[in-house]
Amino acid sequence: MARIGKKPIPLPNGVTVDIKKNDVTVKGPKGQLSRTFSPAISIDLDNGAVTVDRPTDQQHHKALHGLTRALINNMVVGVSEGFVRNLEIVGVGYRARMEGNDLVLNVGHSHAITFEGSDEISFEVDRTGRLIVVHGIDKEIVGETAARIRRTRPPEPYKGKGIRYSDEYVRRKAGKAGAK
Repeated sequence: MARIGKKPIPLPNGVTVDIKKNDVTVKGPKGQLSRTFSPAISIDLDNGAVTVDRPTDQQHHKALHGLTRALINNMVVGVSEGFVRNLEIVGVGYRARMEGNDLVLNVGHSHAITFEGSDEISFEVDRTGRLIVVHGIDKEIVGETAARIRRTRPPEPYKGKGIRYSDEYVRRKAGKAGAK
């Protein structure tokens, strides 16, 4: 029984949804998002809430039902509140800084690594250069950008150096048995 798919999506103040067949456009105070969904799933707007229905109880329709509802909910949350992902830099000499809209990382490579800011993504770095905040309205793009930043220097298990998510736990390993 689908639990996620059956829940209606309430629309906050200032958010409008435009549904044309299987194209959904959500506009809000932070911006606008559009996405095309499967024609097998019906999407309706009733009394300030979006509802999603499936035609049958087949497995692929059940999967599309929950997925469609979750994606539309993420669009509504994104244009009303936005999404944030926090990253921490751990390591001697590892730093991040902003140059205009671009994020520049010095994390032990022979060169600085630059991530360009855009209309969809913005970065913020604290004054110590150890905390990076990724902002955006599209959850998928925010998560992918944060993962690309982390991939430049993932945390290693011996000293814990690298870039990690702020809520990530890095399991530490013991060093050599003979070292004292």
